[in-house]
Amino acid sequence: MRTDGRESDNVEDRRGQSGRGLPGGMRIGRGGLGVGTIVVALVASYFLGIDPRVVLGLLGGGDIGAPVQVQAPAGPAPKPADDIGRFVSVVLADTEDTWRAAFREAGGTYREPKLVLFSGTYPTACGMGQSAAGPFYCPADQKVYIDLAFFRLLQERFRAPGDFAQAYVIAHEVGHHVQNLLGIMEKTSQLRQRMSEREYSQVSVRVELQADCFAGVWAHHAQRMRQVLEPGDLEEALRAATAIGDDVLQKQSQGYVVPDSFTHGSAEQRVRWFRTGFERGSMQACNTFEARNL
Repeated sequence: MRTDGRESDNVEDRRGQSGRGLPGGMRIGRGGLGVGTIVVALVASYFLGIDPRVVLGLLGGGDIGAPVQVQAPAGPAPKPADDIGRFVSVVLADTEDTWRAAFREAGGTYREPKLVLFSGTYPTACGMGQSAAGPFYCPADQKVYIDLAFFRLLQERFRAPGDFAQAYVIAHEVGHHVQNLLGIMEKTSQLRQRMSEREYSQVSVRVELQADCFAGVWAHHAQRMRQVLEPGDLEEALRAATAIGDDVLQKQSQGYVVPDSFTHGSAEQRVRWFRTGFERGSMQACNTFEARNL
C-alpha cells in the first residue's frame, strides 16, 4: 500500500501511558454492553482463549452497566513518530478523505473519529480498554483504540501479513464509527434489550459484516481517487478477513464450529461483504440488515 499521503491529526499516541480506576474519579460513561463491548469480548475469547466474561468485566468496569470511573493521562498526546505509527496516521487520513466526501455527497457532515494508540491498558468511555481485546471502537467517545501488538498477532498467528491487512483492520473499526454517525449502533444496542443472546448474535453479525463492507467502500474510493493499492494488497485484506471469520476462529480455538454463536460472520461472509463494498463503492450496497443472504 502506498503510504506517501498526508498524516491525520486525529491520532493520539498514548503508548507507554495508562489510566487507573479511581474512587470518585472522572466519570466518563457506562461500561454497558453495546455492540462494541460484546464483540470485543467474543473476539478476545476466540483470538486469545480468554473467557469473554473476564473481558466484559474489564471493559465494563467490573459491574456491567455501572458507571465507569477511570482517569485518563493528563496532557496532550504526541503524534506518532515511528514508522508503524505514521502508517496508521496515513491510513486514518485516507479514511477521513473518503468518508468526508461520501457524507458530503449525501448532504451530511462527517465527524472524524480519534484513533488512540495504546499499550497494555487504557481508559475509554466504554471502560478500561485491554490489549487482549484487540482493536475496538467505543461509540461513547467516538474513538478507535488499537494496541499495535495486534498487528504482530495478525501476521504470526493468523498468517495475514502485509500493510493492507493492517489497513483493513483500521478501516473496519472506522466503519463502526460510520455506523455510529448513522445511528445504527444506537438502534442495535436498543434491540439487545428485547432479544435473546442467540437473536442478538444474528444482529451482531449484520453489524460486523456491514463494517467489513464499509471497509471495502473505503478501499474502492481510495484506489479510484488516490491509487493507494499495490499488487497483492487486495489479497492481503481478503486473507485477513478470512483469518478472522467466526468459523475459522472457532475451529482453531475449540475444534468445531457453532454457527448460532457467530458474532462477526463466517470467513466466506466477511470476504464477500468486503468485496461487495470494494466492487460497488456504495454505502447503499452495504445494507446487511435487509439482505436475505448474508
